[in-house]
Amino acid sequence: MTPFKDSAVQEKFNTYPSDVKKKLLTLRELIFDVAKSEESITDIEETLKWNEPSYLTKNGSTVRMDWKKEKPDQYALYFNCKSKLVVTFRELFSDRFEFEGNRAIVFQKDDIIDEKALRYCILLALTYHDRKHLSMLDA
Repeated sequence: MTPFKDSAVQEKFNTYPSDVKKKLLTLRELIFDVAKSEESITDIEETLKWNEPSYLTKNGSTVRMDWKKEKPDQYALYFNCKSKLVVTFRELFSDRFEFEGNRAIVFQKDDIIDEKALRYCILLALTYHDRKHLSMLDA
């Protein structure tokens, strides 16, 4: 597991129910793995934005994740709603993911996630500013 550099983020993960925490930690590792595998990403920052674990890169759009008490059986990855990210994800992967408007990919706790497709979504987000001028983000 990638060590936490920000104790506030680690504390936030500790507030989640254990089954959800495990799912979110898996997403966290996936984000760090995608960042490490892409040479154009030189640094990734982990912080809290709107009290949600958030991941930022120099050339990307923020990726956030969270679980809400009001919807205990789901958790989500959130993206900038003013970007073309979720519109692109929906076009590419509407058969694999559930979406919330133009801001999130929503997972049910029992979902088996298509990791290859999700990695691609995360890559598009973490490199968004290099792609935003391209049709469908050049996907």
